[in-house]
Amino acid sequence: MKPPVIVWLRRDLRLSDQPAILEAASQGAIVPVYVLDDETPKHRRMGAASRWWLHHSLESLDAALREKGSRLVLRQGRSDEVLKAIADEVGAREVHALHHYEPWWRNAEKAVSQVLDLHLHHGNYLAPPGSVTTGAGRPYKIYTPFWRALHERLPPVEPHPRPARIEAPSRWPRSDRLADWNLPPAQPDWAGGMREMWEPGEAGARKRLDAFVEEASAYEAQRNLPSEEGTSFLSPHLHFGEISPAKVWHAVADAGGSVETFLGELGWRDYAQNVILQFPEYGSRSAKEDFARIHWRTGKAADSDLRAWQQGRTGYPIVDAGMRQLWHTGWIHNRVRMIVASFLIKHLLIDWREGERWFWDTLVDADYGSNAVNWQWSAGSGVDAQMFVRIMAPLTQSEKFDAADYIRQWVPELAVLDDADIHDPAEGKRPDGYPPKLVEHRDGRERALAAWGRSKVR
Repeated sequence: MKPPVIVWLRRDLRLSDQPAILEAASQGAIVPVYVLDDETPKHRRMGAASRWWLHHSLESLDAALREKGSRLVLRQGRSDEVLKAIADEVGAREVHALHHYEPWWRNAEKAVSQVLDLHLHHGNYLAPPGSVTTGAGRPYKIYTPFWRALHERLPPVEPHPRPARIEAPSRWPRSDRLADWNLPPAQPDWAGGMREMWEPGEAGARKRLDAFVEEASAYEAQRNLPSEEGTSFLSPHLHFGEISPAKVWHAVADAGGSVETFLGELGWRDYAQNVILQFPEYGSRSAKEDFARIHWRTGKAADSDLRAWQQGRTGYPIVDAGMRQLWHTGWIHNRVRMIVASFLIKHLLIDWREGERWFWDTLVDADYGSNAVNWQWSAGSGVDAQMFVRIMAPLTQSEKFDAADYIRQWVPELAVLDDADIHDPAEGKRPDGYPPKLVEHRDGRERALAAWGRSKVR
């Protein structure tokens, strides 16, 4: 009998439009494997919110595989060692997988290729990262020309359906029990809000896409309004590979209206992967040298302010609403992400890496490329970023984007205030128990600009 082929799964937890599964299944029996590898990423092991999502996504994928007569094999350890051990158990020689571009996964792919015949496929992005280059063959650093060049290569190929049949191997290797991995929180169980909001897995991704197709034409008008559900809510499904970007593109591309703005967001996701391919340490190192000379606030007062920001206790309603939404649901509205990031970096003068690490632990869509690129964009430290001196005014942003109902939902102690007062409650109208501002807008702005000015003096 022909030996089975291993399919190594990571952030590609789907059967539809999954090139590694499709190619391996066309050859005969396959052994789908997910390795919980916390050793290779080291300090970049998945955060708590992502681990909750992963548990439910793996449950969903295993159920889908069993419907096809297969199953998901679960193991823990270094990817190369685990896959080699499984290959020895079942007599496999080949491994199929999708390319991943985080530096630790690229290292893991090299290690696996040294012990097994590894076949890597593309399928998690609109175009293979690194393939969209300038006329001189160099990778793009700036988003706008990157998107223009990528757009010329689109649309992506039509997505492939899931395989009609998946052949099982003659014998299955040992598998861990998912429950024994203790991925969801238990004591305490803080994931209630995430359970209410999300349905991880391929079926949940399809439902989100179906719902968004009806709204995609109004994306430009709705996406900046926190009180409206104008975004796609597809980011965690795309991050975990429960749906391919090609499937999303083909579902919405003809929606008309302002759907092109949404397609540009899919392009930004590709752009972020191209950035980390060029700069693997982008999640921990500022791209611009000036930022190494900024004297970020440290010490007890800064630590206290950081905790207040994390807990949604800054005294700025729009900031607090966003941070509480993040803690409760594992997700935060895109416009509000920019507001809370700017507030931490500039109003509080706290290093952007503190925010990046907090989002890494609390977001269900904590993507290394997107998270790092977005934080460096907000800080002004990235290869393509707004200027540091552009400081968002959170109170103005709150009113401009009509966030009153959003604040009422996530900061209920302010719910009694009318629209005129809720964005910036005056002292006489600020309810007992709601904190004063950590810093006044003007004071925070002047402190940030002074720190920036000092960093320019050599």
